[in-house]
Amino acid sequence: MNDKALRLGTRRSRLAMAQSGQVAEAVSRVTGRPVELVEITTYGDVSREQLAQIGGTGVFVTALRDALLKGEVDFAVHSLKDLPTTQPDELVVAAVPTREDPRDVIVARDELKFTDLPSGARIGTGSPRRMAQLNAYARSHGLDIATVPIRGNVDTRIGYVRSGELDAVVLAAAGLNRIGRGDEVTDFLSVDTVLPAPGQGALAIECAAGNADLVAALAELDDPFTRIAVTAERSLLAALEAGCSAPVGALADLLADGQIVKEMRLRGVVGTTDGTRMVQLSTTGPVPETHDGAMALGRELAAEMLAQGAAGLMGERAH
Repeated sequence: MNDKALRLGTRRSRLAMAQSGQVAEAVSRVTGRPVELVEITTYGDVSREQLAQIGGTGVFVTALRDALLKGEVDFAVHSLKDLPTTQPDELVVAAVPTREDPRDVIVARDELKFTDLPSGARIGTGSPRRMAQLNAYARSHGLDIATVPIRGNVDTRIGYVRSGELDAVVLAAAGLNRIGRGDEVTDFLSVDTVLPAPGQGALAIECAAGNADLVAALAELDDPFTRIAVTAERSLLAALEAGCSAPVGALADLLADGQIVKEMRLRGVVGTTDGTRMVQLSTTGPVPETHDGAMALGRELAAEMLAQGAAGLMGERAH
């Protein structure tokens, strides 16, 4: 029995360390081997530029993937929404564990709900996707809000509210739950109001494709329903050619009758950041049984969205 420690590559942020720690315990259980965390600094962690300007999704992932390819770590844990939609041949996502809550939430001053924010409220988010949908919702409901671009970790973002600089900030429920700060949420944003980022709330456990034993061991942590859902969402994203710079929201949810999962609904949205123009569509059908089926579902919905004018909304792509 190999009892040599497995090396898990992780970003250094508190959230990354928390989710990697949780995965490490699970991997240790299924492999019977200790797991040590190897902290890796990524370009996205050190750059102070807006994410859209520094090349979108890959900025948090490249350094981890380089460490995997060089054999410096055995596997890596990513937030699935940070993962580029193209997969390198040498690496494989061996597991997509059961997804956390995919919703976005707000942390507002005075425990306020989103709809109770005062006229002219300043809401901080670094995500064009969140800005587009919040602005569209406000516009259609006669609310007056201002979205303010921010970056930084959870403490920094919530700090803007605590200091009175902003009335509210938008964060992912999953991230707050994973670092044990879910109690600071003042309102959950319904997915009917704000569709999350493709893959939001899900993790990807990646390792070298050639390491068959590790791939098989990690696969025990895979949740097939989560994987099918995020595959459809990411296929939609890829077909819309969206990086971080394009505000795309997507969510696949499973519709169950009692305990029996009957169908999957895939919803997608793309819009201009000011919320003036949005294309939002959904499709419902049998749960795809294969990876290719999930990919096709995403591509089909993307094609319909493009036909309805989504292409004209994509704005400047970050190159």
